Amino acid sequence: MDAVKSRQKIKGVIDFLTFTNLPIRKKFIVFALGVLFWFLVLFFVSTATLVVIRHKSNLIVHQLIPHDRTIHAIVGNLKDAVIDASTMARAANSTALLSSAEAGRARLEDIRDFALTLQRGGQINDRSLKDYGQVESYSVESLAGDPEGSQFLKNLDAELSAANKQFDDLIRLKTAVLNGSGDHAKFDAVLAGFVRSLEQASALSKGYSGHIANRYTENASDIGFDFLCTFAAVIVVLLLATSLLAIFTFWISHSITTPVRSITNQIRSLRESDVSDSRQIEVLSTDEIGTLSAEFNTLMQSIYDLTSFKRIIEEDNSLEDVYSRLAHMFRHELGFDIITIYEIANSQNKMKTVYPFSVEEEKRYCNGDIFDNCQLCRVKKTGHTVSSFLHPEMCKSFLIENDCDYTCLPMDAGGITSGVVQFVFPRTADAPPDRQDIERRLFKAQQYINESVSVIDAKRLMATLKDSALKDALTGLYNRRFLQEYTESLVAGILRREKQIGLIMCDLDYFKQVNDVYGHHTGDAVLKETSEIIRSCVRTSDLVIRFGGEEFLIVLLDVTEGISHKIAEKVRMSLEQAKLKIADGVIKKTISLGISEFPTDTESFWQAIKFADVALYRAKETGRNRTIRFLPEMWKGDQF
Repeated sequence: MDAVKSRQKIKGVIDFLTFTNLPIRKKFIVFALGVLFWFLVLFFVSTATLVVIRHKSNLIVHQLIPHDRTIHAIVGNLKDAVIDASTMARAANSTALLSSAEAGRARLEDIRDFALTLQRGGQINDRSLKDYGQVESYSVESLAGDPEGSQFLKNLDAELSAANKQFDDLIRLKTAVLNGSGDHAKFDAVLAGFVRSLEQASALSKGYSGHIANRYTENASDIGFDFLCTFAAVIVVLLLATSLLAIFTFWISHSITTPVRSITNQIRSLRESDVSDSRQIEVLSTDEIGTLSAEFNTLMQSIYDLTSFKRIIEEDNSLEDVYSRLAHMFRHELGFDIITIYEIANSQNKMKTVYPFSVEEEKRYCNGDIFDNCQLCRVKKTGHTVSSFLHPEMCKSFLIENDCDYTCLPMDAGGITSGVVQFVFPRTADAPPDRQDIERRLFKAQQYINESVSVIDAKRLMATLKDSALKDALTGLYNRRFLQEYTESLVAGILRREKQIGLIMCDLDYFKQVNDVYGHHTGDAVLKETSEIIRSCVRTSDLVIRFGGEEFLIVLLDVTEGISHKIAEKVRMSLEQAKLKIADGVIKKTISLGISEFPTDTESFWQAIKFADVALYRAKETGRNRTIRFLPEMWKGDQF
């Protein structure tokens, strides 16, 4: 019994230390607090060191280095002043003396200015005496707080005062010497005293510069030592923190991973195979792990339903099938009764109803103006869900006389609203709507919409691309590629029905003159009006193809003998009588036409087209503005 109690106590202590009995959320809170503690330790250690290093760095950068630069400038000017004095001694005339004296006095003034700035603090401007241009400018702090600096400035001021007095005497004595009334020996004595004063000032400056260098070395050494100490402290803290965090991480992760291992295995199996609603995890508890298992089962069922739905609509042949299936899902799986799906043509600023496929005007729930201007639809304009549950008159385009509530969901793809799904809820006084239940079903509906949008947009894009690839952009007629793709089905149908195809090749007469005289813009307008005239002369089941340039091919399906010629003459006369509108007024054009029939003239469809082309050229050669039926004697080639 004692052994059992001991093991229980040990287990209790371990459970306490490893937070085993805490909820998962509290485990991570405690763990996060531990991590935060060590981060704070590292932060305070690093911050304290950075403050010290910054203080000493500022001392070096903003005090010692500027002071040392100024001292070096003083020493340099002192040396130059000695040279100026020597130049004065060698001066042979008053002009040379005056030049040397001015240079020397300027240097002494700069030295005094430097010393005064060091005493008070301020801006140092070291200037060249040749052009008196600024060489460098920097700021220095006052040396008043440094006892050695104050003593240095006091001694330097005494030497500079003596040097200034001696310099004045040098100028006066040298002037007298040049005038022949001076004493050379006295001048030399004063010159020697002036040089000694400058040398003593230079020695004082160099001495204080050495003091600055010692302080610089001391502070630099302190910074390096502080850095090493901080580095060592950080290493120790990191090692200690890493060890403790590793231990607690292992204990906490072990307490979590053990009960969720089965869930992990299920997820791995799902990743390696298709989603299936048969892969349900057994719920063994009611704690957080049990809740997770139940939610996982619900999630996988939802994913399976959405994935299956998307796979099904991807295999549908048309957009109508997709819209019908989507509406069926809303009605039978989510319980919505009144559903309307709108498709938006953003390039045309229009929208249309695509489900139900036919809606009587009196049964519409929205103002009909939205179909001609989709910006009047609030969902299209904002890209957001619009619901009367949020505000009774949120959308001005909804017809409030219907006495219904509504929610409109956007079909959004890449930030562009390509459609709208509208759910309508009739109002009843006996049973007010269950808002919570409606919102839950609307959320599911939005998921199905999101899964459908990419499929719908892809099918719309494919239809648009196919249509644009098979139609001429200028006239809207089919192009030669369309004829190439559908030749086999056309021929097979004609042969199966034992009918004929009438082929009429048309070419505008003197069309090049239109482009040359009026420009290509007018030529395009003429081609567009010509295509409209041709289309108006044939049945809707017949095909009009822009064959190239100003050439058009009319394919008349299921014709009898002579019909092709009548249609061709109808086209010719209609164009001859038409007044084609251009920018400057109207013009009149004529057209030449050649006719052949398949399989009457040949068993090859493309050869029949060539025969129509041959007849067209015969019409051109014989005067234009006429219709000619192909005859065998017109064909002189062995192949086409």
